[in-house]
Amino acid sequence: MKGLRGILDDLEPLFLRGGRFEKLHAVYEMVDTLFYSPPDVTRGSPHVRDAIDLKRVMILVVFAVTPCALIGIWNTGYQAHTAMLALGIDSNPGWREALTAFLGAGHDPNSTYDNFMFGLSYFLPIYIVTMIAGGFWEVLFAGVRNHEVNEGFFVTSMLYALILPATIPLWQVAIGISFGVVIGKEVFGGTGKNFLNPALVGRAFLYFAYPVQLSGDAVWTAVDGFSGATALGVSAIEGVSGVVASGLTWSQAFFGQMQGSIGETSTAACLFGAAFLIYTGIASWRIMAGVFIGLIIPAVVAGYIDSSNPMMSMPWEWHIVLGGFAFGAIFMATDPVSACNTDTGKWIFGLLIGFLTFVIRVVNPAFPEGIMLAILFGNIFAPVIDYFVVQANVRRRVQRSG
Repeated sequence: MKGLRGILDDLEPLFLRGGRFEKLHAVYEMVDTLFYSPPDVTRGSPHVRDAIDLKRVMILVVFAVTPCALIGIWNTGYQAHTAMLALGIDSNPGWREALTAFLGAGHDPNSTYDNFMFGLSYFLPIYIVTMIAGGFWEVLFAGVRNHEVNEGFFVTSMLYALILPATIPLWQVAIGISFGVVIGKEVFGGTGKNFLNPALVGRAFLYFAYPVQLSGDAVWTAVDGFSGATALGVSAIEGVSGVVASGLTWSQAFFGQMQGSIGETSTAACLFGAAFLIYTGIASWRIMAGVFIGLIIPAVVAGYIDSSNPMMSMPWEWHIVLGGFAFGAIFMATDPVSACNTDTGKWIFGLLIGFLTFVIRVVNPAFPEGIMLAILFGNIFAPVIDYFVVQANVRRRVQRSG
């Protein structure tokens, strides 16, 4: 590594102000900090010096979401191979067949390796396009503003890729992440200044701009010509009895063996990531708990209401394992930039998101998921919630001092 350090040091003057490649300083800084700690550190009071920095925070979040990615990739292959077996076909035509052959994947739904490699052939292109398109905008804005390229995009890119269906066209992947990075973050000044979660902004844009590729029955399984509704789609029409009749058990839903976006299906993997994030102090347990409580309480109450709406009678334990609820509650709602920062505000923020998720799922049969819109609504109200919490604290202190 000493040789690489020497090369980077020799190149540095070319990228500093007045150098030949001054406008590409953001790219140099990105490469340098990828391999080494930033040279600019605090050395004295009143600054707080800590071993944790933004890069390490982002790495820990990526570690936490990795189990979701691994199980999601395997599940993508499993769902596809099961569908192929049902349709009596061997593989999908086109370039992806060559890619799966290169990866050495067969088409046996009982083979963990075959399932994983086939799913990887769908996830890798999505993630690569996300990194290229989103990274382009990150570097462009960093260069124009003469700022460093922030490591936060690594988390955004991973989360964005995992909340997409495997069958989404790659050009839509590029458009979605471009919208999320530019409109959801950069126009407000970049990382730390956005009030909406960029990954969800990109996903929401795609959902409303290209609903055919982001919803319906034909987008969730990576097999041409196969159609099948997600468990939430079935429950919106037939209730939880229809989900059970389709052959899906609660344990399968809990561990992620069902149709859905690539990384959202496994509640077990999400809870593992939650434990890791809470232990490391990266994410707020108050927000996570608030989101779950905000959904569970109205779901329990609704169970005692006589209604023809099948979603009203869905038990809370099914609510939390279907769709992307757990993924959103743990990895999206806890985004420290777009969430509340006060302790009381975090509880209110989480409860609001959980309750809105329940309302959207029950009241709007055309949009059975709910968690994505609920988090974006929560992001909008987060500054207001924090404001009133702070004002309430100020009033209490004034009264005590008076």
